[in-house]
Amino acid sequence: MDSPELDARLLVGAALGLDLSGLIAAAARTIDAREATRIEQLAARRLSGEPVARIVGSREFWGLPFELSPATLVPRPDTETLVEAALEFAREFVPAGGLLSVADLGTGSGAILLALLHEWPNAAGLGTDLSEAALRTARENARHLGVQDRAIFIACHYASALAGPFDLILSNPPYIRSSEIPHLSREVRDHDPHLALDGGPDGLDAYRALIPQAARLLRTGGGLMVEIGRDQGADVQHLMNESGLIVADPPRRDLSGIARVILGRKTP
Repeated sequence: MDSPELDARLLVGAALGLDLSGLIAAAARTIDAREATRIEQLAARRLSGEPVARIVGSREFWGLPFELSPATLVPRPDTETLVEAALEFAREFVPAGGLLSVADLGTGSGAILLALLHEWPNAAGLGTDLSEAALRTARENARHLGVQDRAIFIACHYASALAGPFDLILSNPPYIRSSEIPHLSREVRDHDPHLALDGGPDGLDAYRALIPQAARLLRTGGGLMVEIGRDQGADVQHLMNESGLIVADPPRRDLSGIARVILGRKTP
């Protein structure tokens, strides 16, 4: 485990109904037998490989709380790189605080779309997913974050049911090669939905589907931003170019220095 002490604090807090500040304030408190049993149950789940976020049912992303379900990925810090890049693009594309239309393809918990809507009060967006269960989770997250009036969620294959046009289209699609799934960490392999992980034999199936769809739906000057896996940058850029999108900027790198996000622009 990468962070056993933090995991322990989070699980004890979940069992006792306390956040980290509450745990510190209650440091001298004695737990009762029922609470001890609950802590032991949660610890056993973590020791079996279940991620803390799955156990407690939520995860912070972009400083915001997101509920999870078995149908959604656990949002990861690397994906915040996509939100950062999207906000930079929005500031360039529309006047400060101007209207912004967004689509998030394969939205899952809604984390990417809802983080962007939270930061941009005049943005409105659509999130799509094949999983109705994931969409229910996304709608609930939109309600909790107070942006439900600016977010619509639709069940379809990426952008197949959308009409557009959009200023910005985002996606963190499945991009792991099918043969690599059995070798993932047990936290991911055994608990994340494979629908959101498996990108086909070469990891590019999702990009082949969504890039042509997105290219048709972007308004002139609009952008498609996608998260990519290791060593996929050149292949994804080629697919964007084939669909008429221009990739002028180098991939944006995450905090580990890994190329994480590619932007393709629709030119006249």
